[in-house]
Amino acid sequence: MSTENITNEIITSFIEGLYYNENEQLEDLREFAEANHVPVILKDTEGLLAAILKLKKPANVLEIGTAIGYSACFFADCCGCHVTTIESDEDSYNSAVSNIRALGFADQITALHGDAIEVLQKLQPDHQDYFDIVFVDAAKSYYKDFWDLSLPMCKDESLIICDNVLMKGMTASDSFDPRGRYKTSIRHMREFIAYINSLDYADTIVLPVGDGVSISLIDKNTDGESDSQLAEPSV
Repeated sequence: MSTENITNEIITSFIEGLYYNENEQLEDLREFAEANHVPVILKDTEGLLAAILKLKKPANVLEIGTAIGYSACFFADCCGCHVTTIESDEDSYNSAVSNIRALGFADQITALHGDAIEVLQKLQPDHQDYFDIVFVDAAKSYYKDFWDLSLPMCKDESLIICDNVLMKGMTASDSFDPRGRYKTSIRHMREFIAYINSLDYADTIVLPVGDGVSISLIDKNTDGESDSQLAEPSV
């Protein structure tokens, strides 16, 4: 069983061919990342996000996992929003800051360096009900923590979008991890997917786009059990 893609490679290639980012600098940055095996959002994922951004028209986006700054620049370029992005790795953070400046998005993107959990805790007091979209693309075992800490900063009817939730198919089936190397990450991701699908205040769908994308619409006005869920982050 192939572990390269979670969907048919012919179909994926066809879909990717339908989408093209007209920003040549971003295209150059993608080519650099792919040539140097630097992880950035997959092309079909980017196409989905572009449609969401144009429909949602967010003013403020929170990104957890900057890497070299590609997706933050993509968000800022796509809809003119302001992006707050968090990166824990110092080398990646420095590369991101350089790329953000080079592409002309320094005024639209605030890049923060540090452990995402600690940074989110510091952001909370001044960013209640602030973000229209949260994009999670960082350490997979901590997705639930990122979700719970981001939630108070989400506006009503905001979107929380999580990338790589199918983990090359491993979330769906252990057969994609024949040597059992990723048991812990798989368990955490399965627990996270079950968690966000159980919440009364979140309407969630998981799509087999890229390496799997979950999209959750947040309703902060939901009554009942979700009130306690909204008030009690797991961290």
